[in-house]
Amino acid sequence: MDAEFNGTLITLGGFVEMDKYRYLYFVILLTLYILILCTNCTIICLIWIHRNLHEPMYIFIAALSLNSLLFSTALYPKLFFDVLSQKQTISYPACLIQYYLYYSFGASDFLLLSAMSYDRYVSICKPLQYPTIMGRRTVVVLLTLAWFLPASEVVVPTVVNSQQQLCYFTTNGIFCNNTMFKLHCVKSTFLAFYGLFAMMSFGVVPVMFILFTYTKIFIITYHSCAEVRKKAAETCLPHLMVLFSFSCLSLFDIIIARLESDLPKFVGLIMTLQILVYNPLFNPIIYGVKMKEIWKHIKRLFYQPVH
Repeated sequence: MDAEFNGTLITLGGFVEMDKYRYLYFVILLTLYILILCTNCTIICLIWIHRNLHEPMYIFIAALSLNSLLFSTALYPKLFFDVLSQKQTISYPACLIQYYLYYSFGASDFLLLSAMSYDRYVSICKPLQYPTIMGRRTVVVLLTLAWFLPASEVVVPTVVNSQQQLCYFTTNGIFCNNTMFKLHCVKSTFLAFYGLFAMMSFGVVPVMFILFTYTKIFIITYHSCAEVRKKAAETCLPHLMVLFSFSCLSLFDIIIARLESDLPKFVGLIMTLQILVYNPLFNPIIYGVKMKEIWKHIKRLFYQPVH
């Protein structure tokens, strides 16, 4: 049984016109991956080096960039290999690992964004209590939970998936995600309900919490002076932009897998590439440009005055 399991190959059928555009795909993916590495590493290093950025808000931004690096590194190397290969396949154990990493890091993004929204809520709505509430211990606890909880919870469907019998061996994706459920001979009621539970705990609940905190922030800042409103807008707007984009892309993943929607292969490829590109690449750009203190250090880094 183990030999049979280890020898099972899954065909990744989401690639389009591989023979024509193989090398173009490779160049595009490699360029994107290098940009993701450079932009996120820049944000992390700037926050690490400069003491004035050693605040909870910036530490959470660095954690989000680190999460993007881990997420991308879990997926991109296999994509490089696939676009240069004649056949795009993956062993079932490797597929399960990819599935586990994809959803663990994806769920961590939502929890990190929740931690950031809580930090902004305390900073703006309870400024006198901020140093006490958002101390080092609180930051460490929030970061630990943001990575530990998803990693623990995604273990369950990964193990259950490994026990399912496969009757189909081709997915419509370019990596392993919830489309794996369509490979099973019999649909698992447990996986369906557990998936809904996971979606609520790591998707709906964090989003509702974030919207609640920002609603409170906007109510308080509306009755405050212009300077407070400006500060709130500068720090909260990037978070909301990231939340909106990530929620839309996560919704696409749910629609395709849970509702079993069949989109044209090209549309599915474009949407999947946005999941791989948008958050890991544009998050550090958004924070780098919109966060005043980070942008100040970026300008100093790349625009050194000539003496």
